[in-house]
Amino acid sequence: MDIRQLRTFHRVAALGSFTRAAAELNYAQSSVTAQIKSLEVSLGSELFERVAGKVKLSPAGTRLLPYAGQMLTLADEARGVASPDAQPEGVLTIGTMESITSYRMPTVLEFFHHRYPRLQLALRPSLCAETLHSLRQGVFDAGFLMEAETQHSGVQSEVLGVEPMALVAAPGHRLASEVKVATEDLRRESVLAPEAGCAYRELLEAELNDGSGEPVPFLEFGNIEAIKRGVGAGLGISLLPRMAVAAEVASGALTQLAWETPFVLYTQLAWRRGSQLSRERQVFVEQVIDFLSHEYREG
Repeated sequence: MDIRQLRTFHRVAALGSFTRAAAELNYAQSSVTAQIKSLEVSLGSELFERVAGKVKLSPAGTRLLPYAGQMLTLADEARGVASPDAQPEGVLTIGTMESITSYRMPTVLEFFHHRYPRLQLALRPSLCAETLHSLRQGVFDAGFLMEAETQHSGVQSEVLGVEPMALVAAPGHRLASEVKVATEDLRRESVLAPEAGCAYRELLEAELNDGSGEPVPFLEFGNIEAIKRGVGAGLGISLLPRMAVAAEVASGALTQLAWETPFVLYTQLAWRRGSQLSRERQVFVEQVIDFLSHEYREG
């Protein structure tokens, strides 16, 4: 068992694919397969199972994963101590969500591309609950959360700012001209929403379905762009991060309804509690906090 095998195991576990791991690590797929097989032989256990054509961790692989993460972190720390002036390098796997990736991260990614060209940021779409689980398991090096809670078991988090939300509708919607919209007014509407597990969807759902009447129908759409198109076509209303609809509201393609959001969501950067940050993770955490905290303060 060596560090290269553990790193390959960690990437396959994170990506759920031998092919994608090979591409990310710049290996031939046969090399990835051989490294995993060699690791399995040395440990005497199968680390992955194939179910319906997909790769998933076996029970032994699940047990190994957090230890592999710790060993890789220690290896990165040792390299940083031995070569303190070396540039950060390697791959950081970041759990994130569509709104953060599309509307907050471009400037951060541009900065890392030019300032740290040997450090690759692999962004993995993930719901908050999945991100927290992956951080605790050592699958993700860091992750973004958008939740009302700011304390999380086994995870350390830094609040980047309050995430402003906007309830939007088509310009001709019956509530578009109202000076003030009450929650009761929304209970007669269809709501377009991302998949279950999204924090702001669940908070809105709890607010509307408080037991006072028939449950409000939620229509699941695949992504934010699809939701915006559906809202614009008059299929319903939707609660989305304000940054995601700012351009459409400014152009008049969508209208922000005068509804006061009764809850607060905090965008956070998180990493596993108790783990020493490697040079690469330290750089990422410091730069993201600097970039995005300033962006949230500026509004």
